[in-house]
Amino acid sequence: MKLFLTTTFLIFFTTLLPLNANGAKCHVDDESSLLGFKSSIKSDPSSMLKSWISGTDCCTWAGVGCIFDNKRVSSLSLSGDLENPKSYLSGTISPSLSKLQYLDGLYLQNLQNISGPFPDSLFKIPNLQFIYIENNKLSGQIPENIGKMTKLGALSLEGNRFTGTIPSSISELTQLTQLKLGNNFLTGTIPELIKNLKNLTFLSLKGNQLSGNIPDFFSSFTNLRILELSNNKFSGKIPPSISSLFSNLMYLELGHNSLSGKIPDFLGKFKALDTLDLSKNQFSGTVPKSFANLTKIFNLDLSDNFLVDPFPLMNVKGIESLDLSRNMFHLKEIPKWVTSSPIIFSLKLANCGIKMKLDDWKPLETYFYDFIDLSGNEISGSVVGLLNKTEYLVEFLGSENLLKFDLESLRFGNRLKSLDLSHNLVFGKVTKSVVGIQKLNVSYNHLCGEIPKNSFDASVFVGNNCLCGPPLYPCKA
Repeated sequence: MKLFLTTTFLIFFTTLLPLNANGAKCHVDDESSLLGFKSSIKSDPSSMLKSWISGTDCCTWAGVGCIFDNKRVSSLSLSGDLENPKSYLSGTISPSLSKLQYLDGLYLQNLQNISGPFPDSLFKIPNLQFIYIENNKLSGQIPENIGKMTKLGALSLEGNRFTGTIPSSISELTQLTQLKLGNNFLTGTIPELIKNLKNLTFLSLKGNQLSGNIPDFFSSFTNLRILELSNNKFSGKIPPSISSLFSNLMYLELGHNSLSGKIPDFLGKFKALDTLDLSKNQFSGTVPKSFANLTKIFNLDLSDNFLVDPFPLMNVKGIESLDLSRNMFHLKEIPKWVTSSPIIFSLKLANCGIKMKLDDWKPLETYFYDFIDLSGNEISGSVVGLLNKTEYLVEFLGSENLLKFDLESLRFGNRLKSLDLSHNLVFGKVTKSVVGIQKLNVSYNHLCGEIPKNSFDASVFVGNNCLCGPPLYPCKA
């Protein structure tokens, strides 16, 4: 009896095995769809799609996600590394994706060389909620009927080559929480009907060629946290309705446009503001005193405008990045709220009317500085005490000052790539460590001696007392 039961069990179990094995494979439509996508990829240098083999379970393939209970493909996520060209894919997006009827998320990010128009096949996927096709080479116009994809919660096409205007039908995607169309070649104005997207938390149209006034419709976006409109051709003033975002907005980026007028006083009410970029516009007048209330701001860029004194006393607890360069300020010294910051990594105060001895500046933190630009001021003294305390410094720009020190006393960190000390009073010799820097300018100082072997142009060394050797004239015997 035991033998009969054991044999019966073995027969039953072995009969089930092929059924379970077949059951583990994904749906035939999903497999053919994904293999169709793979066939449209012409170059895969990192073998990203190596695991995509016919007859195997496509739910285990790289980048493929499935619904657990019915083994249907629900997401496709392929991502490259922008610093590693071997991780890029070349090819097009196959129309076969339309067979992925359970797909709710498509993420094709940083693959760089995926080309072609916006894939019409996506219109045939009924439950698609998330589209992130970022940093590729899709081109042509964004489809005028994009508004038919009404279930979308996020649409990001940033970093492609789309042209034309923003389709007005995009305003019908009322479920969107993220709309990112930045870094394309879009033209025209922002459609007024975008105000219908009341659920937006993230709106990015930066890096295009959009023009006209920024619409005054932001009172519709009560949940907006990130607004990126920089690097366009917008003109006019900052619209008053932006003031309605004061409770939630964390990032406001309007830099590199042609905006004008005064900086609105209401910006000082944005207590959640992390980043404010108004650089390279035509703002005039003074910076509002209300900026003293921006105690949580980490990144402030007001550079390249027509702003005048006095600059308000701010109560920032820990600024990370500050750029006030090339306005009409006469700061006289580096602000105390900058000096006391424990986390600052970027300080740019070029042409800010600073008249101080650098040896007297005692910042709380120097170790983490990445970028320092103090050029075009009347700063005297030595940079040795500052630069020799930095470990992560990538760039120091100190041209057109009154700096006076021995160049040989500088210690250069491994990360330093750019050094400009031109038009100062620097003396001593040019050391081998200096010529190892990628970008260098020590012209118009009081340096002397033979220049170590280098690959720089003569303009890097001209205007010194007695430097010689290539690329200048030969040294005398």
